[in-house]
Parts: sequence; C-alpha cells; structure tokens
Amino acid sequence: MFEGKTIWELINMGGVTMYALMACSVLSLGIVIERISSYRRKTVDRVPFMDKITKSIENGEITEAVKFCESLNAPVAAVVLSALKKFGHEEKMISNATAREIMIETNKLERYTNIVGTIGNVAVYIGLFGTVLGIVRSFHNMAHVGSGGISVVIGGVAEALLCTAAGLFVAVPAVVAYNYFLRRVDGFIIEMEYCSSATTDLLTSRGNEHETSFQTR
Repeated sequence: MFEGKTIWELINMGGVTMYALMACSVLSLGIVIERISSYRRKTVDRVPFMDKITKSIENGEITEAVKFCESLNAPVAAVVLSALKKFGHEEKMISNATAREIMIETNKLERYTNIVGTIGNVAVYIGLFGTVLGIVRSFHNMAHVGSGGISVVIGGVAEALLCTAAGLFVAVPAVVAYNYFLRRVDGFIIEMEYCSSATTDLLTSRGNEHETSFQTR
C-alpha cells in the first residue's frame, strides 16, 4: 500500500497531524543540536582547571585567577569567579555567592531542554489523535459507500496508523535526548559544587593566613 510513495506523499496521507509531528521533530532536532554544541563548548577539564586556580590562590595571585576564569566560557569558571570576587569575606558569604551562581548556571544549562521533554511526552498522543481521526474518517467513508466499502476502511486505517508510527518516531529520540540532557546537567552541577567547595576552602584558608600574618606584625 505504501510502496513507491515518497516521504511527502506519506505525510500528506497522515493529514494535519503529520505536519504537527514534523514541526515537533524539526524543533526537537534543532534544540538537540544546539544543546549538545553548547555543552561541548562549556565543558572544562576540572583537574587542570582547579590545579591552576589552586596555584594562583596559594601564590596570592587572585587577579590572575580572576582573569583566567573570565577567559573561559564554562559554568565551573563562572562559579569559581563568583568565589574569587568575594575573597577577603567570610566563608558564608563566599558560599552564598557560589550557590547563587550555581543556580544561575544550572538554569542556563537547562534552557530549552523542557521543550524536548514535552515533545517526547506529547508526540505519542498527537500520533494517536491522528490515528483516531483517520479511523473515524474511514468509518464515515464506509457509511457512504456501504458494506462493500471494507477496503476503504482497511486503507484508511492503514493510513491512520502512519500517525501512530510517526508519533513514536518523534517521541523516542526526544525522550532519549531529554534523559541525556538531564545526565549532562547533573554532571555539570557536580563539577560546579566540587569547584565551589574547593575554591571556598582555598580562599578561606588564604584569608586566615593573611589575618594571622597581620596580627603577628
């Protein structure tokens, strides 16, 4: 029944529902490409990054550490930068600053991901809706043709099931992508929290050394 038909002919057979699913597919694919590209740009190797930050703080080169963080477009760099800007303050103030920055960066990392998750949940139902409409239309046609129109029903049902298949075709990749995004965001959060804790300890320790040295004098 579907042999020799092009993709556009199959889409037309599915009706308006197929166009809606095609729009969802294009939107989902666009977001997936954008997010993966963004995550790759924002990924920083934590070990060498923190080694450089640690050395700069221990040597009292806070300005150099600030410049280094500003040169990187990464969530961990933004979090460490927020801590460096609070150097000399109490540990609680430094921790609060990094906690706020983690929330900001997490929100940026999660941008658009909910759309993909929604498409993954809704696409199946859009496909089923198209299938129901197709079956209703098939029985309506049979009522006009008569009992001899069973072939009309079979053909209509087969065409309607295209919508279900299309809905699954759109939903499954979207759900997989959404779960992938969640894991990536969780990974970024762990990295940010680790760098936040380590930097706070370094700055607090450095600040205490300054106070002790000043009191000794």
